[in-house]
Amino acid sequence: MEDGTLCQWSVFRSLLAIVQWWSFNVTVIIINKWIFQKLDFKFPLSVSCVHFITSSVGAYMVIKVLKLKPLIVVDPEDRWKRIFPMSFVFCVNIVLGNVSLRYIPVSFMQTIKSFTPATTVILQWLVWRKYFDLRIWASLVPIVGGILLTSITELSFNMFGFCAALFGCLATSTKTILAESLLHGYKFDSINTVYYMAPFATLILGVPAILLEGNGVMEWFQTHPSPWPALIIIFSSGVLAFCLNFSIFYVIHSTTAVTFNVAGNLKVAVAVLISLMIFKNPISGLNAVGCGITLVGCTFYGYVRHMLAQQPPGTPRTPRTPRSRMEQLLPLVNNNDKLDDKV
Repeated sequence: MEDGTLCQWSVFRSLLAIVQWWSFNVTVIIINKWIFQKLDFKFPLSVSCVHFITSSVGAYMVIKVLKLKPLIVVDPEDRWKRIFPMSFVFCVNIVLGNVSLRYIPVSFMQTIKSFTPATTVILQWLVWRKYFDLRIWASLVPIVGGILLTSITELSFNMFGFCAALFGCLATSTKTILAESLLHGYKFDSINTVYYMAPFATLILGVPAILLEGNGVMEWFQTHPSPWPALIIIFSSGVLAFCLNFSIFYVIHSTTAVTFNVAGNLKVAVAVLISLMIFKNPISGLNAVGCGITLVGCTFYGYVRHMLAQQPPGTPRTPRTPRSRMEQLLPLVNNNDKLDDKV
């Protein structure tokens, strides 16, 4: 009886963690799109900067004030040599995501973001000369094919937004790869990641945001019919973005790796459906098929990755070159590869 009760509670806790993760993620994406489209606040650098500031404050409150998470102590020298480069890539990743949201629909942006596993593998293969099992390459075929079909048939296609989303995938992949080498020896969770990286990201982005968008923000504030309620919505998006990081930490510790992967792909489908209902952007049948193929490919990729990780040592694999020291430092995908939705 006790085992059955514990099992039911574990399942309920996992479902609750997934639902709250989905809720925060979809809400952040939708509210950011609402800010750019409905509030006419077309300043992605400023929105990203607000997210970084609120996340810095939130992480400080959780770790230092409420003490809900223990602080992972980082050597002061490592903060500049390791954390700062990661923060720069982290900043680029978030900014490109917000830029793409301004120019392309949520459904298209989310589909392109699903291209991240492919860019990670290709980047490791080209730059670090890492070799992968043939099953990994096979799992990338539906992802690439789905992205191509979605891009060709996208009715609201915008080249600038498409490039921003695509380079955002490259930034995410670079962050994933660099994290294992630069943060080697530090077992960061999502909250400590935000605690260290968000302040650096604020410093990196603050000056460009003021120089490039400062005048536009002031003009928007003077001409918008309801600036204060709009500002509340903008800052609320930053609070929700931090809550998303907290929910990611909770869901990782409440589910298995396979469940997390499947839930992550279903989350994309939920975000796409809700965005279509709210913003009513046109979508063709082939576009929907391409999006579906991409999500199925991502799920298959996660399954293949999990199966390879479960193989006992000594299992025959696809012939490959000897592992270099750099390859030993770089896993197939960092454990934090899903922690890049928003800061």
